[in-house]
Amino acid sequence: MAYDPNNIFAKILRGEIPCNKVYEDEFALAFHDINPQAPVHVLVIPKGEYISMADFTKSAPAELVTGFMRAVGAVADQLGLVEPGYRTLANAGDNAHQEVPHLHIHIFGGAPLGPMLDKRFSG
Repeated sequence: MAYDPNNIFAKILRGEIPCNKVYEDEFALAFHDINPQAPVHVLVIPKGEYISMADFTKSAPAELVTGFMRAVGAVADQLGLVEPGYRTLANAGDNAHQEVPHLHIHIFGGAPLGPMLDKRFSG
């Protein structure tokens, strides 16, 4: 799958669509999700054209991979989520219900989140 430069996150990175920003550095941009699934629900996106974690870790320069992952940790810390706990999630592809074809990590927190996956699939 080729990267679509007209996806919503690409437009946010270019400043064409506003976001409720919580963090930005040379590697990443983080902003509140417009449809939150937890009391705190922030998205962290890398600055670059990457569809998924597999694409990102294969194609991005090492300093961007490192900087992006550090940004995810910095956002969780900035939001006060480290001590009470939080969840990160990166969907990839149709089976995972990835809605925007730009790598993004969801950070969920602010309340007990419960189990993540449907128990029908646990062994």
